[in-house]
Amino acid sequence: MIKIVHIKPNAQDFESWIAMIDDIVVGHIFLKHENDFKIKFMDAWVDDNHRRKGIFRLLWDSRWNYVNEHYKGYTIYAWCKNNSLPLLIEKGFSTGEICTYVEKRID
Repeated sequence: MIKIVHIKPNAQDFESWIAMIDDIVVGHIFLKHENDFKIKFMDAWVDDNHRRKGIFRLLWDSRWNYVNEHYKGYTIYAWCKNNSLPLLIEKGFSTGEICTYVEKRID
């Protein structure tokens, strides 16, 4: 059974949700409080051995339900990968500019 635990540290601007199976952490998702009534949806992670079991969706929905209950009037925003975009559009987010990650090692 997958258990989702909400953790709200009292000294930081982050909140997290942890997915656990048999007391082992198998995933997490975060949000960050920002100025001007904004909340940034942060990264999510699911252990490779537990992917394709609906854990990401459980984490995402837990966070989504929480902000809908506790943060009326706030603006929620996120950066996402292409495979996460359909979920955000499903929840009513509108797309902004498209960004592409690039990197170069300086030798």
